[in-house]
Amino acid sequence: MALASGPSMRALVSPGLLGLGGYGVPRRGAYEWGVRSTRKPEPPPLDRVYEIPGLEPITYEGKMHFMPGLARPVFPRWDQDWTHPRFRRSPPIYEQPLYKDQVCHIFHHRCRLLEGVKQALWLTKSKLIEGLPEKVLSLVDDQRNLIENQDERVLNVISHARLWHSTEDIPKRETYCPVIVDSLIQLCKSQILKHPYLARRISAKNYAFSTTWNRESILLQVRGSGGTRLSAKDPLPPIASREEVEATKNHVLETFYPISPTINLQECNVYDVKDDTGFREGYPFPYPHTLYFLEAANVRTRRFPPDQLRAKMILFAFGSALAQARHTYGYDPKVLEQPVVVQSVGTDGRVFQFLVLQLNTTDLASNEGIKNLVWVDSDQLLYQHFWCRPVIKKKVVVEPVGPVSFQPETFKKFLAVYLHGAV
Repeated sequence: MALASGPSMRALVSPGLLGLGGYGVPRRGAYEWGVRSTRKPEPPPLDRVYEIPGLEPITYEGKMHFMPGLARPVFPRWDQDWTHPRFRRSPPIYEQPLYKDQVCHIFHHRCRLLEGVKQALWLTKSKLIEGLPEKVLSLVDDQRNLIENQDERVLNVISHARLWHSTEDIPKRETYCPVIVDSLIQLCKSQILKHPYLARRISAKNYAFSTTWNRESILLQVRGSGGTRLSAKDPLPPIASREEVEATKNHVLETFYPISPTINLQECNVYDVKDDTGFREGYPFPYPHTLYFLEAANVRTRRFPPDQLRAKMILFAFGSALAQARHTYGYDPKVLEQPVVVQSVGTDGRVFQFLVLQLNTTDLASNEGIKNLVWVDSDQLLYQHFWCRPVIKKKVVVEPVGPVSFQPETFKKFLAVYLHGAV
């Protein structure tokens, strides 16, 4: 019988040294099984040839295969007769047809203004008024505009979006937020029989518009998709009277020096200076009525804080109003005879932001003169929390499934904004 070797004998005698849970396999030793080399692999050969004046590089181009000691040849780029979309190389910025020397500061749907509403008011030359206008609030208090079983139907909308629509135990924000807004709009549309004027409206999604203006010596542009847009065949009537518009001359715009007013805006040299409403000529619903913005990001860091969401609503509402005003009255900066009114609603499925903007002037270069008006009603809760599962303590249901602290006044404002101009 042959004697066992040293490592095998130690593995048989000492079961505590066994590897893999002690199933008879000895552990690897660095000196018994070999040591891995720490030498790094040699770097790949260079992709280019060094150009030395007066010397011609010797490559293996004529050999048709790699040879050590010879330089790698540089072959000319293969010019195809067609352009592959995957390997297409765009020309340099300065060679593109829309390149301009003047920098344009662009605001799109993912831009976040550092100073929020204050910065948006300066960029749009607007004056802020807290709360909704009296014309809209009168629709909130009017009992004739209420829907039959309104509170119960709104609660069913919330439960449908948060509980019944998805098969998940706890639906995510990107799932229930669009469902809540679409269902509330459909609930408002049910008033067509009572207010036939609502039939002269239509909703559009994923539209894109752009408008450009000068603010002092800064060129600004708003472009991109503004969410869901409710368009109408007739414009909204002005809210502020002529005397209130004239009184805005004395308003002084708030500054935030030393912060630049263009901070967080994208600087671009390739752009097109145009005013596009997002719809073709002859569209039967040309006038913007209400813009709906959804803050449905699941990751908290990607969500817009309430102040930045309101700033986004101001800029997109202003851009839609400015594009419509220039389409109607031309491109000359002037005070509008008939101001353009655009509304906006922003929500994350729980907290609602309401905004009404009246564009009084297209002369936006200086801080003097008539200002635009913005009414904002901030942080209106529709409900405090929604329990997707019951809270049970000591075999007693403490919190049943459903919304907590439902606020019916928030939907009344949502309905009033929708009915504005049709009642």
